[in-house]
Amino acid sequence: MSETGNRLRKLLESPNFEPQNYVKQLSQHSDGDRDLQEHRQKIQNLADETAQNLKKNVYKNYRQFIETAKEISYLESEMYQLSHILTEQKSIMESITQSLLSTDKDETSKEMQAAFPKETEELKQRTLTSLLEKVEGAKNIMDSPGRHLVYNGDLVEFDVDNMSPIQKVHAFLMNDCLLIATWLPNRRGTVKYKYNALYDLESFAVVNVKDNPPMKDMFKILMFPDSRIFQAENSKVKKEWLEILDETKKNKVSKDKHKKEEEPPTSPIRAEVSTNPFDVEDDEPAGAEESVDLSLEWIQELPEDLDVCIAQRDFEGAVDLLDKLNEYLKDQPVTQRVKELRSKVDERVRQLTEVLVFELSPDRSLRGGPKATRRAVSQLIRLGQSTKACELFLNNRAAAVQTAIRQLRIEGATLLYIHKLCNIFFTSLLETAKEFEMDFAGNTGCYSAFVVWSRSAMSMFVDAFSKQVFDSKESLSTAAECVKVAKEHCQQLTEIGLDLTFTLQSLLVKDIKAGLQSYKDIIIEATKHRNSEEMWRRMNLMTPEALAKLKDEMRSCGISFQQYTGDDCWVNLSYTIVAFTKQMMSFLEEGLKLYFPELHMVLLESLREIILVAVQHVDYSLRCEQDPEKKSFILQNASFLHDTVLPVVERRFEEGVGKPAKQLQDLRKSTRPVRINPESTTSLV
Repeated sequence: MSETGNRLRKLLESPNFEPQNYVKQLSQHSDGDRDLQEHRQKIQNLADETAQNLKKNVYKNYRQFIETAKEISYLESEMYQLSHILTEQKSIMESITQSLLSTDKDETSKEMQAAFPKETEELKQRTLTSLLEKVEGAKNIMDSPGRHLVYNGDLVEFDVDNMSPIQKVHAFLMNDCLLIATWLPNRRGTVKYKYNALYDLESFAVVNVKDNPPMKDMFKILMFPDSRIFQAENSKVKKEWLEILDETKKNKVSKDKHKKEEEPPTSPIRAEVSTNPFDVEDDEPAGAEESVDLSLEWIQELPEDLDVCIAQRDFEGAVDLLDKLNEYLKDQPVTQRVKELRSKVDERVRQLTEVLVFELSPDRSLRGGPKATRRAVSQLIRLGQSTKACELFLNNRAAAVQTAIRQLRIEGATLLYIHKLCNIFFTSLLETAKEFEMDFAGNTGCYSAFVVWSRSAMSMFVDAFSKQVFDSKESLSTAAECVKVAKEHCQQLTEIGLDLTFTLQSLLVKDIKAGLQSYKDIIIEATKHRNSEEMWRRMNLMTPEALAKLKDEMRSCGISFQQYTGDDCWVNLSYTIVAFTKQMMSFLEEGLKLYFPELHMVLLESLREIILVAVQHVDYSLRCEQDPEKKSFILQNASFLHDTVLPVVERRFEEGVGKPAKQLQDLRKSTRPVRINPESTTSLV
């Protein structure tokens, strides 16, 4: 800053500064508007600089402001606790004074020994009652006898998933439970909090949360399968909470144990021998309580150890502890204490089962494949729940397969999509079968469930397959190639002893029938359309290349075509008969690719209907044609159909199916052409 600016700052900061006098002097000594404008600019610059410095100081001391506020809040809490302690001490001192002033010293002494602890207990209960009066909905908490306050304080609850603050709560720790109350935004009289939850000390575990700035001074309370995270005001308060919670839980366990030990033992009574054969003996003898030693440290800590194992997802460790307990109690009598221990352990088993069930639920990530489920499945089997494990495993894999099929992108080329679909589905099915065989090797009763599941999975695959192949009206050749690919992939399952070929065929038979009949109708309509325009002329292919190509096509169909061609490009057959022959042979080849026994009559009847259309057209033309030359040409085409095409169809069908087609043989015999004279009108018998 310049010297003029410093002088101006000192002037404005002086305690005797008077704005009105300063403005008057400035107006008298200024030469004009320009001087006033320059002076105004100087003051403005000084104001901007001052504002900037103020912002810097605020940012610089911002953390100190926060720490100071925390310290004030902590101090307020300590003062609140100190006030309660002083109140309690004052009440105790008053009771002691009154006791000392009693006239009968002996009676007073006895009363002091017996009543002092009780009075302290009552004071603690009164303190708790006064605090709970500030909690809305907590009137019934004091119904439990002997319940008193141990510790309380403010906490901030955080979301377990994203670690964001949820609400401010006040926790009341009592000798047998923990009460969580939320702050009321609009207080009504003395009521400051609202009841939120009440947890028994044995129903939760306390876990320290490692500091990870800015998330620090936190601890977690595990109530399986749920959990809650709380943040203390500072590390000191957090430490107090952890220590007092742990100490209170131990005190309760010790008190319960001591209470059971102080129970008067039952005197051994000689059992009376009954002569009634229908009398039922008592479950356990009176001295059985002492025969089971449950005072071992690992047994006493077993419920909490199970809680920790479940919280840390150490499922194997939890099941190992359960196996160890079962082994220890295997030959022991079932006493009352054993039943109580069993009830606590059974609750943990239920919680562990719920966690394992959630691990196998379809809501979890499905990217790990079948191996990702092995851990949860194996532990459920060890817990004796193999049926549930089997059901959950198969449901998980069904969801995974369905998700994989849904995520498969539909390609423009149907055959490419079917290749990808088959690869995904059958590979997943094979991996699932191998994993199932590994996990349930000792549970042969579950294999029937896997077979049923495989059939339902195949049904899901066929739905996606048919939607892409048959519903989209693909050609019969494309459908045949797709079905061939699916059959080849299905054969891979036989290496593990699983044959689903019949299931695949039975699910596809309806769509394949519809496809064959649809393509048959297309051929019949096309043949009828060509027949309506038939002129019965020889076919001219124009070029030798076209003729050579036609010969190759006929040769590939197994038809001898050489006798109907000459040196030039003419063919001694009509275009209609040649086109019909090519279409019918193509239909036969594609139908044989799709063939299985359920389709035998459908394919046979379709071939018969197609052949009848051509034969009836030739017969009608012979009856109606008057020109002898054309009749001779028509008869030549009829002979080609009867003597060349139909025998090839019969032979090829028998080769593909494995048995002769009697219907086609009867059709050929019924359409045998005969020699005719020019005046005759009958050509087929």
